[in-house]
Amino acid sequence: MDFKQYVTVVEDFPKEGIRFKDITTLMENGEAYKKAIEAMTEFAYGRDIDVIVGPEARGFVVGCPIAVALGKGFVPVRKAGKLPREVLEVDYGLEYGKDSLNIHKGSIKPGQRVLITDDLLATGGTIEATIKMVEKMGGVVAGIAFMIELSYLDGADRLKEYDVFTLMTY
Repeated sequence: MDFKQYVTVVEDFPKEGIRFKDITTLMENGEAYKKAIEAMTEFAYGRDIDVIVGPEARGFVVGCPIAVALGKGFVPVRKAGKLPREVLEVDYGLEYGKDSLNIHKGSIKPGQRVLITDDLLATGGTIEATIKMVEKMGGVVAGIAFMIELSYLDGADRLKEYDVFTLMTY
């Protein structure tokens, strides 16, 4: 399936010069969304995955259906102040500053094999922070799956030591 035909490219969003890749139009099409999730789930087979982890918010709409398809749990990664229990926090760099991500402490058990999912790989900062949290708790990153990679931003270079799957590349 040509998944790109279901992605809308929005010019000058969120600021001038950006060509935003909007996956909501793919998600609006039940068959395309189903096929995309099936392709990403296929990547997970044979990797002996114990749990799925995804950063908010689009990592949820990718990771949750994969978790259901595999019969595995899903662990959310959220921005600071959004999780109610004790958290592990990791700071990461943005283009103009820094931000932080949180995960519930103990949500990943030592030795658990983790599939990290997200909609988009751009510079790789969010996923790198997610990897740090998983590994700090003793989890093993068994794979990372994205719907889209923006190859011109070189985010994949930061993930070379990991098994990465991308459904579409721009």
